[in-house]
Amino acid sequence: MINVERKNSYQLRLTRRLKEETSHRLDVYLFVPGELGLNAHVISEEAFYHSSISVSRTYYSDAYHLPLVHSRLASRNQLGSESYRLSLSLYAYQYVTAMERTTQKMLVRERKLRSERQKESSDVQTLREELCEQLNEMQKLSESILRKMRRNQPTDERLYKYFANIDNYLSWFTEQQLLSLVAYMPRGGEFSDIKRQFINVCERESEYRREQKYNSERVMEDPTRMSNKMRLLRRLIEYPITLKQEALELGGGEQKAVKALATALVMACVTLGVLRVREVVGDITALFVLAMALLYALREVFKDDLRNTLWRLLRRGRPKWRRQYVDPTRNALVGRQLEWFDYKRYTALNEDIKQMRRRTVAEREEDVLHYRSSSRMSPTRFLSGYEHTRETLYIDLLMLTRLMSKEKHHIFRLKDGQAVRESVERRHLFNLVVRETGSEDAPYLARWKVVVSRSGIVDVEKVAESGVSEGTSSELSP
Repeated sequence: MINVERKNSYQLRLTRRLKEETSHRLDVYLFVPGELGLNAHVISEEAFYHSSISVSRTYYSDAYHLPLVHSRLASRNQLGSESYRLSLSLYAYQYVTAMERTTQKMLVRERKLRSERQKESSDVQTLREELCEQLNEMQKLSESILRKMRRNQPTDERLYKYFANIDNYLSWFTEQQLLSLVAYMPRGGEFSDIKRQFINVCERESEYRREQKYNSERVMEDPTRMSNKMRLLRRLIEYPITLKQEALELGGGEQKAVKALATALVMACVTLGVLRVREVVGDITALFVLAMALLYALREVFKDDLRNTLWRLLRRGRPKWRRQYVDPTRNALVGRQLEWFDYKRYTALNEDIKQMRRRTVAEREEDVLHYRSSSRMSPTRFLSGYEHTRETLYIDLLMLTRLMSKEKHHIFRLKDGQAVRESVERRHLFNLVVRETGSEDAPYLARWKVVVSRSGIVDVEKVAESGVSEGTSSELSP
């Protein structure tokens, strides 16, 4: 299952779980409105790839409690300290990612409820009940997950330092997520009780960290210090479960060969031209010098064009980059990935992509950005007990928003019998089509509508999908 969501103001986050198959292929098509004037001369393929696309892979477990079980075995000296660190970090990381996703969904529902209240919609009561139930469930699950992790606190000093760092971060992270929900929670009714419960949990977590002496007084009094420390702890949690990457740009030797071939062809033509001019003109005269200058000018004009043409023909359809994934604990190679990125014409797309896009006449002028990855993983080389990985692809739209107009528009509407002038920003509709192909399953296709303004991503909505794709939910689980 593929999930696409808004990570921050300008970034899209695409996550998928890679199953046991050794080979996986992912195609991402971003349909950009033609009015932005996007092309390879405005933003080159290499520039967009290096600045706007990033990929990471982490270990993943279907059994939510398996990492916790491994950590308990390690704490009883049945497994090594590195195994304890990995298992507990994976348990914490899966909780953090699920909590982040759940919080974002709750915030969206809170905004939707406020919007429906303003419209005085009949669905307000149903939305209130659903949101209250989900918030209560979220609180209970988060407390249960933290309680289960703290149930077996290691006594070994080597293991306790890992536990303390992870426990410290999860406590602070849970507090931050709950407080963000409290800040935007609707007022009155059932939400007053929920808000009070959330605040009680936050106060307990803050007091718990103080009792455990996880942070010094100076750190607790300075929000900047606290934030920087927690960001460091987050990196320490992610390090043992995130596969290291070694990136390589392909075609370096071929590019030199193409450059040499283009230069040789042009110089051969220039040499023949010089000999021919010498035969025709004879002695060195002003006409001979002028002819030589013309030949060398033509050489400079056609040398780069010929080299670029030969390079495009040679590299057409071939991968441009290669990543190697290495286990951070054992430094063992566990997989490779080839990557493509280029601009596509709509007519050159496959029929299944065209059908999923369902473009209308009004949307005929679109520029298509295509990213493809083809990976081969070796599950037998993974750490014992883990057969899956989770891939996260980030797409940054900041470079595209800079192409949008800064101009703002004004509209008029009636409010309490008066004409009110309001400022509105221009928004553009992007379409994101994703196709995932495994070695055994049928291709999975899905499409999302992404509403973007110059100030950032406004909304992400899944509108269509086809194919069969098995997966597990990323929601909080006890």
